[in-house]
Amino acid sequence: MLRYLFVDFNAYFAAVEQYLRPSLRGKPVGVVAVMTDRTCLITASYEARRYGLRTGTPVSEARRRCPDLVLVEARPTVYVEMHRQLIALIERCIPITQVCSIDEVLCQLSPTERTPSRARALAEHVKATLRAEFGSILTCSIGIAPNPFLAKTAADLEKPDGLVLLDTDELPQRLLSLRLQDLCGIGRRMERRLHRAGIWTVADLYAATRQQLRAVWDSIEGERFYLHLRGECTDRPPTRRRSVGHSHVLPPELRTENAAFAVLHRLMQKASSRLRRLGLLTARLRVGCTAMPGSRRWDAQLMLPPTDDPFVLGAALRRLWQHRRIEGTPFHVWIQYTELQPAHVQLPLPLDPDAERHRCIVAALDAINERHGPGTLYIATAHPARRAAPMRIAFSSIPEPEHDDDSTVF
Repeated sequence: MLRYLFVDFNAYFAAVEQYLRPSLRGKPVGVVAVMTDRTCLITASYEARRYGLRTGTPVSEARRRCPDLVLVEARPTVYVEMHRQLIALIERCIPITQVCSIDEVLCQLSPTERTPSRARALAEHVKATLRAEFGSILTCSIGIAPNPFLAKTAADLEKPDGLVLLDTDELPQRLLSLRLQDLCGIGRRMERRLHRAGIWTVADLYAATRQQLRAVWDSIEGERFYLHLRGECTDRPPTRRRSVGHSHVLPPELRTENAAFAVLHRLMQKASSRLRRLGLLTARLRVGCTAMPGSRRWDAQLMLPPTDDPFVLGAALRRLWQHRRIEGTPFHVWIQYTELQPAHVQLPLPLDPDAERHRCIVAALDAINERHGPGTLYIATAHPARRAAPMRIAFSSIPEPEHDDDSTVF
């Protein structure tokens, strides 16, 4: 029985740019986080995909394959705002069950919408509503199936602008032409595990038993995958966040030791602000840097009493940075908090007599930034990098624009 409708916007970031900038329409477009040949494409328009360009293609390689490629620097706040408009339009047609990412949403069909004719008509209505607002530039592919996994798989079968119904009586035949990595949840590492178990094709995957797949995944996820392939619906336990972090490729003017540290400090402040919004504390700080030439790498970590205090984390960051061992010009820096725990479970232990004062200052800092905009107030160590590390979008989450920054000093 058809139960779910999955909407996947095609080449979303590139399509938004082509919609808002008519001069880009019909041209091969690659969207990048920062304008440098040492980065990779975030996404590529379908005109660019004809040259074999994909998410993750290095810019230098993309230019060789497609000399006419137009590179566009990503505008996350624009994509988030457009995302909200698209969500509102979809909800005119059908309630959204889950926003899966900035370019994917899942909708559950009502009992009266589960026949093939009603489900198809609903999908066509969604497409027509979007087309009436955005024309033929911002398109979506829609998959309809018995469970979310198969609905997403169906949406991937015909791109761009596809509409595929996939019911259990078509399984597994409809999927046998796919590669293992075409299935959501199978990446390179999992594919290698499957190969070691003698599973090389989707047909092999269907032939495997529940116990075999549980052994491959080394968890109950293997059994869930077995059921999902057959159209069953299973409840997953809520996922637990394991890390919070940020990274940034340094522009040429910030490729000095002092400027790189300022960028790291800014990333630290952004990440600690996220911790507080999420109600989490971190007990492990990790930091790293890549230097040129030769992509030399350095990383270090430090265990801490659980905290979300940017003054405590800033002191720990400085300690690690001062003891780094890396030669060359800083090119890329990153920071990550792990060993996370809910803030209400254990209050941070004071590391010095100023702990209470820190809490008051941080509360005031958060209140001002909440009222007047992210980064209105910040710790001055990050001042040389106040315009660096703008908002980025992870495909699995949609940032709130009011929670990312641009600035005045503290």
